[in-house]
Amino acid sequence: QLYKTKTTASFQLEAISYAMSISDESALMDSGLHTPTVDNTDGKQDPLWQKIQKKTFTAWCNSHLKKQGIQITEIDKDFRDGRSLLKLLQVISGEKVSIPERGNLRIHLVNNVGKALDFLKSKDMKLVGMHAEDIVDGNLTMTLGMIWTIILRFAIKDISVGELSAKDGLLLWCQRKTKGYKHVNVQNFHMSFKDGLAFCALIHRHRPDLIDFDSLKKGNEKENLALAFDVAATHLDIPRMLDVEDMLSSIKPDEKAVMTYVSSYYHAFSSTQQAETAAKRIGKVLAVNQENEKMMHYYETLATNLLEWINQRIPEFQNQTRESSLAAATEQLENFRTYQRTQKPPKAGEKAQLETHYNTLQTKLRISSRPAYTPTEGKTVSDIAEAWRHLDIVEKEYEDFVFSELKRLERLELMASRFEMKASKHEGWMQGKPEKLKDNPFSGLNLSEVTALKRQHEAFMSDTDTHGVRLQKLHEIANELEKQGYFNSDSIKQRAESIETDWTNLQNLAQLRNEAIDVAIKEQQQLDQLRLEFAKKASALDTWLSELEEDLTDTINAHSIQEVEDLLSEHQQLCEQVAANKQLEELESIQLTLDSSSDETNPYTPLTYGSLKTRFDLLQEEGLQDREGRLKQEMENQKSNESLRLQFAEGANKYGPWLESKSLELTQLGLSITGSLEDHKQRLFDFSQELADSKVTLDDLENINATLQGKLVFDNSHTEFKIETIRNSWEALQLQIGKSINEIDNQILIRDETGVTEEQLEEFRKSFQYFDKDKSSKLDKFEFRSCLLSLGYKLCAEGEEDPELDSLLAKVDPNDTGFVALEAFIDFMTQETVDKDTAEQVAGSFKILAGDRPFIMPDEIKRELPEEQAAYCLQHMSPYTGPDAPEGALDYSDFASALYGTSDL
Repeated sequence: QLYKTKTTASFQLEAISYAMSISDESALMDSGLHTPTVDNTDGKQDPLWQKIQKKTFTAWCNSHLKKQGIQITEIDKDFRDGRSLLKLLQVISGEKVSIPERGNLRIHLVNNVGKALDFLKSKDMKLVGMHAEDIVDGNLTMTLGMIWTIILRFAIKDISVGELSAKDGLLLWCQRKTKGYKHVNVQNFHMSFKDGLAFCALIHRHRPDLIDFDSLKKGNEKENLALAFDVAATHLDIPRMLDVEDMLSSIKPDEKAVMTYVSSYYHAFSSTQQAETAAKRIGKVLAVNQENEKMMHYYETLATNLLEWINQRIPEFQNQTRESSLAAATEQLENFRTYQRTQKPPKAGEKAQLETHYNTLQTKLRISSRPAYTPTEGKTVSDIAEAWRHLDIVEKEYEDFVFSELKRLERLELMASRFEMKASKHEGWMQGKPEKLKDNPFSGLNLSEVTALKRQHEAFMSDTDTHGVRLQKLHEIANELEKQGYFNSDSIKQRAESIETDWTNLQNLAQLRNEAIDVAIKEQQQLDQLRLEFAKKASALDTWLSELEEDLTDTINAHSIQEVEDLLSEHQQLCEQVAANKQLEELESIQLTLDSSSDETNPYTPLTYGSLKTRFDLLQEEGLQDREGRLKQEMENQKSNESLRLQFAEGANKYGPWLESKSLELTQLGLSITGSLEDHKQRLFDFSQELADSKVTLDDLENINATLQGKLVFDNSHTEFKIETIRNSWEALQLQIGKSINEIDNQILIRDETGVTEEQLEEFRKSFQYFDKDKSSKLDKFEFRSCLLSLGYKLCAEGEEDPELDSLLAKVDPNDTGFVALEAFIDFMTQETVDKDTAEQVAGSFKILAGDRPFIMPDEIKRELPEEQAAYCLQHMSPYTGPDAPEGALDYSDFASALYGTSDL
């Protein structure tokens, strides 16, 4: 506004000159000349506006000049030499200005001020009617006009709020920040601030800890203004540019002074807000890194424990130590079954959890632009999978070994039983023989009796030879048991040797007795040839009967219906052989002849026709029938086993193809995702539940298989499916479902963390599936190239070297497998689509906290960041090595790069 025409003509000209000097900037800022208070009594001016502006502008200038270590007291005098003015311009612009001249002559002063004005003009600031001489001469009006122009250009013009800038922007900022505060309605920069509540509201809005706004009253203008000015100066480093008395004594506070003071609030709080934003960005990035490191540590721990467990199990199963008894081998098999039921399934779950955790970690790293995680050497997912496959192979080899050992030991038990039966019979036969051979009843015998004794001994020697053959068989069994490592082989071997020793002694005694008989035979020439013949035939029949009795009482060893049928056929042939045997008839004929010629007892054999006939008849009536009955019972056992085989085969032949169909169905489900990701995840959960419900069938088959193995039945010709195959198929399907759910979880994570929509993810999937011609969920290099071209990527012509394509392939196929997986493709397209934090942005945030310095101090980190994140920074930041670095300075640029994998922490 123009001054009222109550002043002198000279003052009007001066005021008009002021107005012209700021016409361009003040017109933009809607700023005008103030009307001074006039004392109507004596007609003199009371330039209150100059007093207020002088005080405010001086404080504003000092707030910047203190950075150069200087202060001014009289604004119209201290800027006359131009030197302080040039320093002020250098501080507020951040640029180099002309070097002032050293002389103190008027020409030097005018030149210095002229350099300052030239600098302002270089910033497109029009200084109409303002000359260097005005400032050198100490013209207060022109000096205030110049400073106001500087304030407008460097403190107010760049303020931008919404679509408004400069004064209007500053006013809008005040309105927004004080909205909702009682008794505060900012409409201008004079009366709206007169009661001090607007200043207090601005402070409370940004620092509620400094002012209790609810305790303030509108009528306490002096207290409100004093509180705001004191708090701003003490806690916000905003110099006291206004006085309470000036604000209260003015009917309308000076607008320029208030704007200048309020702009200091704006810049102070804007700087604080920038620091808070920077701290939040850094905190967010650090939180991501800390969480990723925790997940890496968890992976390493889980992988280490799982590999230790696998490496402990493999030597256990590679140690295929033979057991020496059937009971020990059976316990060995049961321990292995217990391991498969109770120990391995939880570890399989840990393996699946490890793979899921690894995939989730890699996804988090990709969507946060961190480098892919590489586990410790030997602990990658593929290393663990290879160790697991090795464990499966060793387990299968161990299981086959245990089964073969069970069959071997079962055969050894049968051999030991046969040895026991033969040894007992042989020992029974030898019992009392040595004593009889030592007896010498030759005296008083006639020739006939001696001859009979000779023949009796010959019959005994013949019987001895027959038992010698059986003794040889006994040794063969003992040697085989010893060779096979039978647990009781030492005792059996000792027993066989003891029998051999007794047998040798018996032979020696027999030889001595034979020699004695030969001496006596000279006296006993007549032999009872007929009795001798009877004795020989009776001995042969006795041996045949003994062997037949052994065969009929032998343990039945069969593993199938066909083997039992073969044994029944052999038994029928044996029955026919018994019926056709004529030995008993021959003995009957000899016995009849003997009975007709003499009633003496046959001295050559204890066997009688009656005893042999009784044994023969008993063999026909009971022995053969008992054997046949036991064979029929064995046939029932094998039929029961066959029924179990058929029951297992029926279930396996249904469940095995069902699992195969479900595997194909799961593959198709992964290729075609309809509806939302949550809907697809629910379908996978339903699929998983269906598989879990089918576990009952698997358990039934496991129980049937265990029953068969308990009966030592290991083969099944009715089905090609083994329980191991079915179990592995079920576990593989369960693992695949878990991986599919994990992939959907990762896509949901990508969608939620990056803002990529489901429609975009679906478009990525459809593009991938269109070029996935073989439906393998993988793209080769040429398919990947075609897919990129369809999405608008500019690539070289086919057949030419394409560095861009090779660079993209390196991102999505870091292991150089030659293929691009669906999950890697979606991650790649997501990173291409969304905007993410970068190392440069994080470094810029640290720069704000550091006050534009290339380093940051530990105290600044502790003040701006939460305790845990501050400790993380201090632990990983390296010292700053740039020039003029104070002690303890830290390098935040290198740290920001390390967060994104471009350097090492």
